[in-house]
Amino acid sequence: MSDRVFGGVCLLLSVLYIYFAMQIQVGFVSDPMGPKAFPVVVGTALGIASLYLLLKPDPEPLWPQLGRLAEIAFSIVVMVAYTYALPQFGFVVSTTVAAALLSWRLGATPLAAAIAGICIAVGIFVIFRMVLKLSLAIGPWGF
Repeated sequence: MSDRVFGGVCLLLSVLYIYFAMQIQVGFVSDPMGPKAFPVVVGTALGIASLYLLLKPDPEPLWPQLGRLAEIAFSIVVMVAYTYALPQFGFVVSTTVAAALLSWRLGATPLAAAIAGICIAVGIFVIFRMVLKLSLAIGPWGF
């Protein structure tokens, strides 16, 4: 049942996607394919995939128990808090806390999770900031 509902929603989205792609105004000077081609191809692929789901759905999935759903909700809360913490505390501190919490919930001991969080945050910081010269959120401590 859930595959068919998802397939129906995707089919509706693909039809709307193709409809709105066809509304794109083409200027006088454009390439032979035009700006409509790519969105129409994407919408068509989505439509074919959704038809497959409608016609040949998988057996009903086994949904996770309430405890597992709570773990998923906890992970979502951590990631949302991470996005709010980035500008306030900077990349390294925010990433350390988020990676440590997620590592702990994935089964690491608290000490191992803390070490993993520090290594992940510092490693990503070094690669992105110092090697690739990309900008990351800088907190009040300069990192």
